[in-house]
Amino acid sequence: MSDRNQDLFERAKRVIPGGVNSPVRAFKAVGGTPRFVQRAQGAYFWDANGKQYIDYIGSWGPMILGHGHPAVLEAVQTAAREGFSFGAPTEREVELAEAILEHLPSMDMVRLVSSGTEAGMSAIRVARGATGRNKIVKFEGCYHGHADALLVKAGSGLATFGTATSAGVPPEVVQHTLVLEYNNVQQLEEAFALHGADIACLIIEPIAGNMNFVRASVPFMQRCRELCTRHGSVLVLDEVMTGFRVALGSAQSLYAQAIPGFEPDMTVLGKVIGGGMPLAAFGGKRALMENLAPLGGVYQAGTLSGNPVATACGLATLREISRPGFYEELGRKTKALVNGLQAAATQAGVAFSTDSQGGMFGFFLMPDLPQNYSTVMRTDSARFNTLFHGLLERGVYIAPALYEAGFVSAAHTDADIAASVQAAAECFRLLSN
Repeated sequence: MSDRNQDLFERAKRVIPGGVNSPVRAFKAVGGTPRFVQRAQGAYFWDANGKQYIDYIGSWGPMILGHGHPAVLEAVQTAAREGFSFGAPTEREVELAEAILEHLPSMDMVRLVSSGTEAGMSAIRVARGATGRNKIVKFEGCYHGHADALLVKAGSGLATFGTATSAGVPPEVVQHTLVLEYNNVQQLEEAFALHGADIACLIIEPIAGNMNFVRASVPFMQRCRELCTRHGSVLVLDEVMTGFRVALGSAQSLYAQAIPGFEPDMTVLGKVIGGGMPLAAFGGKRALMENLAPLGGVYQAGTLSGNPVATACGLATLREISRPGFYEELGRKTKALVNGLQAAATQAGVAFSTDSQGGMFGFFLMPDLPQNYSTVMRTDSARFNTLFHGLLERGVYIAPALYEAGFVSAAHTDADIAASVQAAAECFRLLSN
C-alpha cells in the first residue's frame, strides 16, 4: 500500500526547501518521514494515510482548547463572513487588547502583530529606542524568533558577545548581543558589572520551551529583575509559549507569587492569544509603549496586524480559558500524564525526569532535570529517537526533537492520558533491554 505521507514529502521537497515550511517539521533530528496532517479534531489529528494520533504538539502550543472547539469555530466563521482583512481598525482589536491587559497587570498597553518573531524583535526595538542603548542580553537555549540579532550562540567565555548561528547573519548584527548561560547568576552579575550602562534590555523565556522544558529558578529571575532595575535596563519576558498556557496570568504571575512585587517591563505574547491563527503581541508600561509610532520615534507596522479573523479566534479562546476551574483541570491532566510517564520509566529502569506547569510539559532521558542548555544537550538523542518512533507507531505524537516542550489541551481525556502512558511503558521496556 502506498504511503501518502512519503509521497507528499517527495512532492514537497521539489518545491519547498527541505519539504517543510518550518525546519523541525522535517523530522531531520529523529529520522523518518514527517506526518502530513489531513484533519484534526479535539485531542487528535489524522495523517495523510488516515491514521489517528493523540496530539501533544497542538500546533506547538496554541490549541489549548483542542482542535475545532465549537465556540472558536463559530467566532471564526462569523468573522470570516464579515471580511478577511481591512487594513483599518476594528472594534475586535480593542476587545482583544483589553482582554489581554485584564489578565496581565504588568502591561498598560499592547500592540498586536502577526508572529512571535515580529513581537520579539519589536519589543527589543522599543527597549533600544527608549533607553538609547544598543546591547541586549539573552540566554543560551532560549528562542525568541528568527530575527538576525537573536540567532546567536554563547561566546567562549563569561559575558562574551555571541556569534551568529545562521548563515546570512553578519557579525556586526550580533555584536551587541550578549549570550549567557540560563540560570547562571554569576554570569548574569558579571555581564551587568561589565556592560550594565549599555544594556538596553534583557530578554528571557521564564520557562524555556525550546530546550524542552526548563524553568528559570526563582533566585535567578529575581536577580534578573533587580539588575535590570538597578541599571535602567528593560526586562522583557518572552511568553510566546508560556503566555496563557501555564496559567491565566501567564508565567509572570507564578513568579509574582514567589517574588514580592515582581513584574516585567515588557511582555512578548503569541500562540494561545491567537487560538491557532497567526497572531502575536508585545506590550508593557505606558512610558515604554508610547515610544511606538505614531506617538513616538520607534517604527513598527504590519499590514495584517490585528487581523479580524485572527482576533476573533483569539478572543473566543481567551473567553473559554477564563472560565472558572479551567487551569486546575488542565493542570490535573498534565500532571497525570507526566506522573504516569515517570512511573512507567521508573518501573522499566529507564533514567527519566519530567516537569510541567499548566498545560505545558517536558521530559528528559536523564535522572535529574537540567537547568541549562549545555546539560539538556547531553541527552542521549538515539534513545530519544527510539522513544519518539515507538510512540509514533502507537499513535502518540510528541515533538520530533528532544529539545521541544509538549502540550496538553482541554480536549485530552483521562483515557487519552492512560493510552499515552501505556504506549510509553511499552517503549520504555524496549529502551531498558
